[in-house]
Amino acid sequence: MKLHFRIIALFVLIPALLSVLPAQERVPDQDQPLAFRTAIELALKNSAASGISRNDLLRAKSAVNQARDFFLPQASIGSGLGFSYGFPLSLEGAAPSIFQVYYQEGLLNLAQREYIKAARSDVKTAEAQGAERRNEIIMETALSYMQLDLLDSFIPVQKEQQEAAAKYQDVAAQRVQAGLDSQVELTRAKLAVARTRLDIEQASTAADQLRLRLSQLTGLPVSAIRTSTETIPRLPEVSQDDDLASLAEENNPAVKVAEFAAEAKEHRAKAEHKQLYPSIDAVAQYAVLSRFNNYDQFFLKFQRNNVTAGGTIRFNFLNPGQHDAAKVARFDANKAREEARNLKQQVGAETLKLQRSIQQLAAARDVAKLEHELAQ
Repeated sequence: MKLHFRIIALFVLIPALLSVLPAQERVPDQDQPLAFRTAIELALKNSAASGISRNDLLRAKSAVNQARDFFLPQASIGSGLGFSYGFPLSLEGAAPSIFQVYYQEGLLNLAQREYIKAARSDVKTAEAQGAERRNEIIMETALSYMQLDLLDSFIPVQKEQQEAAAKYQDVAAQRVQAGLDSQVELTRAKLAVARTRLDIEQASTAADQLRLRLSQLTGLPVSAIRTSTETIPRLPEVSQDDDLASLAEENNPAVKVAEFAAEAKEHRAKAEHKQLYPSIDAVAQYAVLSRFNNYDQFFLKFQRNNVTAGGTIRFNFLNPGQHDAAKVARFDANKAREEARNLKQQVGAETLKLQRSIQQLAAARDVAKLEHELAQ
């Protein structure tokens, strides 16, 4: 059902709704009803889902920078002071020293480059998820607005019916008292009053819930949520000759999310495999040594200032665990790619089904319009 709504939103509702959005957002006047397009604009800006999308995208872009930083110089300054008895052993892999500087920079690492590509695919995934959330926000705001507008028009009519039912109850009571009707007629009149009261309560509860939800989406107070029927756009006509199934497979945000996620897993699978490839790092170290660590007793010549610079080359020629990790990542990537293909086919099939039943939607729209006019 959720997939149906996404497809309808993508090809029927959302294009019509976006066509009425102005270039700039307009803050609604407290004394005027909230326009349909203004509600959508405010929801796109102020809803919690929009904030989540923005932060997800920023996080994904930061992850790309983090992966690229591997190839940037890294330096640390510190000290490795320690007491030595006998031969001066290392502290955390470095000789005990008064002051030391450590420098490292990645020069060649094919696995890390695949991780960078995976992070860039994650950015595309976040952008597609943002587009999907944007469509969902538009869809939810539009449906809530139209339902609230219909209920606001329905409740006054129900109140008039309740008044008419109450008058009928009074007449029925008088006729029963006069002996013209039986007690059954009075019970029927009371039932009609009770039913209209129930309908009003249900409609009022639903309207209050919709008004609260629109307030949460737009960021406006509940008292400012008042609909305007004239600002609701008409649905566009959908041709039965258009190839909407192919368009859905290419442009549906959910499909793009699945494809970009599969692409990221493929790059990570390649990265796990390339962990077995050689890697080269540039390293350098400077240290100031002291005599109380017994260097002058165990080495032929003591020197206070010392520098080491060069490169490290690593080649994992024997690492069964990494081989298996690469296989696991590859199978995971293949699964993600098949899931994306399955979702793409499902979207195409559902789009074609909805396109063929668009005449039913048009008829339902006409019925809703006539019911709205009758309510007014």
